[in-house]
This record gives sequence, C-alpha cells and structure tokens, in this order.
Amino acid sequence: MDNFRSEPVLEFDSAQPPKRPVRSGCLGFVIDTVETVLLALILFLAINTVSDRVRVENISMQPTLYAGEFLLVNKLAYKLGAPNYGDIIVFPYPRDPKERYIKRVIGLPGDRVRIVEGRVTVNGQSLEEPYIAAHPAYNGEWTVPDGSLFVLGDNRNQSSDSHVWGFVSVDKVVGKAIVIYWPFSAARILDHPDIVKASP
Repeated sequence: MDNFRSEPVLEFDSAQPPKRPVRSGCLGFVIDTVETVLLALILFLAINTVSDRVRVENISMQPTLYAGEFLLVNKLAYKLGAPNYGDIIVFPYPRDPKERYIKRVIGLPGDRVRIVEGRVTVNGQSLEEPYIAAHPAYNGEWTVPDGSLFVLGDNRNQSSDSHVWGFVSVDKVVGKAIVIYWPFSAARILDHPDIVKASP
C-alpha cells in the first residue's frame, strides 16, 4: 500500500539563504531610525574623543593660518607623546579660558628663550623660521617652567602670546593642529618643522 503525506512538502533552494523577515509599517520605520541615530551618535562621540575642529579667528598666525580657516586638531597627540618645537597647538587662553588660542611651540620646559634684535634663540641656538611674517620688534628673555610651554604667533608683531602674558600649561593644551580642511582651496596638512635642537 502506498504511503501518502497529508501536508504538502516545501522545497527550498539551498543556493539561496532564507529571507530576513521584513519589518512592517510604523514599527519598522521607528526601529530603523533608532538604529541609525545610535550609530551616528557612537561615531560622533568616537570622532570627538580623538579630534576637534577649530576656526581661526584672527591674524596672529599669518602667513601660516588665516582668519576663517578651519583646522582639524589631534586631541591625542600629547596624551600619547610630548610637544615638540614647531608644533602648532590649540589651548585655552590663560587670561580667559573660554577663548581658545592657536600658537606655535617655541620653548619646552627648562628652555631659556631670548629675543634680541629680531632674533629668537633657544638655549643659545637660533631658530630657523621661514614661516614668520616678520622678525619680532621686541626684546625679552624667559626661562620656561616645568610643565609649561613658551609659544609665539607666526605673525610676531601682531600676536598676543607668551611674550605678553607668559606660559601655557602642557596639561591645558587641547591638541596639535594637523590639517586645514576648510576652505577647500586652502586645504593642506600643516607642517611642523624641526626649528631648533636645543641643548641643555
């Protein structure tokens, strides 16, 4: 006697994976939207952890940086390493921490910085500075304390910097400026030249 099955037998094509259930209606839209927002938030927080965006507001760093340019700042630069001569850094203005300044590192902790007759020296060695707008028209001498930096603007005679208000605490530095990303016509990686090899 023949055997008969009461239910139909469904045949599947083994080459095709089973289809994922389709989310229906309003619930599916809400779930997809929440997933997208959460992913965007995670990416935003991750990017903000390692970088920052800063707008140049004045002329103190010309001709390297111009007002209106936007910079990408590496916030991990000095958590994973130490500042170097020639680095362009972003930090809160010591006299008003709500403002952020952008300057170039000239002196490291323990250095003796002298500015005489337009010439800048660190521990007796002259700096090579092809990036400045003009030689400084002021004189002075400073010894950089431990945990601090001496910074100057590239537009030496139009810059409020360490020669006016003193030193920058290393632990207050936001990060190292690495790229101009806007406007596109000015976009480039910033150069941080080895301007001096200071001896103790």
